[in-house]
Amino acid sequence: MSNTKIYLAEKIFTGYDMLQQHAVAVLDNVIVGIHPLTDMPADAGVVEYKSALLAPAFIDLQLYGANKRLLSAYPDAETIKAIYEYSKAGGCSYCMPTVATHTYETIFKCIDAVRDYWNAGGAGVLGLHVEGPWISKAKRGAHNPGWIFSPSVQQARELLEYGKDVIKIITLAPEVVSKEVIELVQSYNIVVSAGHSNATYEQATQSFNTITAATHLYNAMSAFQHREPGMVGAIFNHASVNCSIVPDGYHVSFPAIRIAKKLMGERLFAITDAVTETHEGYYTHALDGDKYAANGILSGSALTMNKCVKNFVEHCNIHTEEALRMCSLYPARVLNMENELGIIATGRKANMIVLDNDFNVLEVISPH
Repeated sequence: MSNTKIYLAEKIFTGYDMLQQHAVAVLDNVIVGIHPLTDMPADAGVVEYKSALLAPAFIDLQLYGANKRLLSAYPDAETIKAIYEYSKAGGCSYCMPTVATHTYETIFKCIDAVRDYWNAGGAGVLGLHVEGPWISKAKRGAHNPGWIFSPSVQQARELLEYGKDVIKIITLAPEVVSKEVIELVQSYNIVVSAGHSNATYEQATQSFNTITAATHLYNAMSAFQHREPGMVGAIFNHASVNCSIVPDGYHVSFPAIRIAKKLMGERLFAITDAVTETHEGYYTHALDGDKYAANGILSGSALTMNKCVKNFVEHCNIHTEEALRMCSLYPARVLNMENELGIIATGRKANMIVLDNDFNVLEVISPH
């Protein structure tokens, strides 16, 4: 028998097509074929999942902690590992640990934590998402106003140099950050995402000439109003800017997600924005039903990515195929990694999930 594994499921979603009576062949963690059942290699080992869906594994670009270890409170490799394991349990093969507005000292420790995790052989973590501190105080949400500031080029370079090759996304408010700083960030191959912003419609639209993404639609951004469309209106009306959304029904109502989806199409993608219970550090969170709260105020999500898919399908009238793309292919596009992740295709590494009919994760198949 060869070392090829054949994965059978009732349905296979490649990222583009929903196939039936097909199988995926994998050799040395690489997809070597997608075959009709009548054309499978005879000597391969078969792994069969009945009444299940095989699909591209998910990618979560924003979550803050797991297993009672918030990254900003416990900035070490153990926390990074806990975040990855939480993400994997929800169907992710890759994730992006995130640190909210903090001092450079803490952000540097979070950068070190990712490096330490990688140096110890840890996988499944794409890098670090730094959300703040270059944001609007007016739209800070739960972020500490004492740590928020508009950076000089020198202050920006200090963070970028320390975080070189680790920081992959920075969320900032474009109206409080100079064009020179934004260009500097992008020169480090970092995705700039507009968020925690009080930009006018005009300011936001102008910023999207160079900024390609925005952070958690509706939340912590200037709202859509009939005379002042704000950042929400600018995102709706733009041809190409992508934006994440937190589909738990608390951060954003499900009807508001349906409206955004109709207007934005493939530009809308999911993040969990998940936190964890913690009483250490500035950002404390306590589990409140199926969300997190701080002093009775909504402070974070308890989502997993498979729950995002379920909510899109069951509450937002989004087809299963598109809901899956919002959690896999579209996040990959934001990172310019659509040629590596988000698709099941011959020649690509096997990053796949198996879901039952209720979107529970049965298995994550990944190279690591």
